[in-house]
Amino acid sequence: MQHLKDTFKHKGRRRQLIEELAQMGIQDQRILAAFDAIPRHFFLDLAFDEQAYTNMAFQIGSGQTISHPYTVAFQTELLQLEKGLKVLEIGTGSGFQTCILCQMGARVYSIERHQPLHAKAKQMLDFFQLNANLSFGDGYKGNRVYAPYDRILVTCGAPEIPTVLLEQLKVGGLMVIPVGEGAEQKMLCIHKTSQTSYSSKEFGTFKFVPMLERTVK
Repeated sequence: MQHLKDTFKHKGRRRQLIEELAQMGIQDQRILAAFDAIPRHFFLDLAFDEQAYTNMAFQIGSGQTISHPYTVAFQTELLQLEKGLKVLEIGTGSGFQTCILCQMGARVYSIERHQPLHAKAKQMLDFFQLNANLSFGDGYKGNRVYAPYDRILVTCGAPEIPTVLLEQLKVGGLMVIPVGEGAEQKMLCIHKTSQTSYSSKEFGTFKFVPMLERTVK
């Protein structure tokens, strides 16, 4: 973790990215402030340092990617976060989205199916002195121990909406999930209106790595 330096150049690029996100329609100032507080280049390989603040996705190992900054900001905005809400995140990945949620005051429970990514994300949260409950396991099963959740965020493309996750969502809660079997998914925001009923809104097309069931050591 010694190589983590946040230079004036990084800060300048980060401000440009934040301006770009605002121009693209991200209105929640708390999200933009969290993007400023959590340097994205810390989560990427040094080879990507120059491009860390472009609106691009990058490989982070284990066949996974760190999402476009706009996608992270857009999904976060759909969550309608309030401080203290309990959020279940499926797909910790690099830990960048996890840190953004923590920075905004959410109580985060995050699951990752790749052991190396889970371990690395843990280091990043420690580095930023942020608290989240990180677990290594199958995102399809959610995390019953701490259910129900006020919000559920799925950061990988699901072929369908997992029933188990709906069960773990609090009545009145929201789940943001990209759904689709092909290369592209529809971003859905699902509102749980009672124990057995839900309403759903669609928010455009995105590209995510697929949500997989088994865990990988």
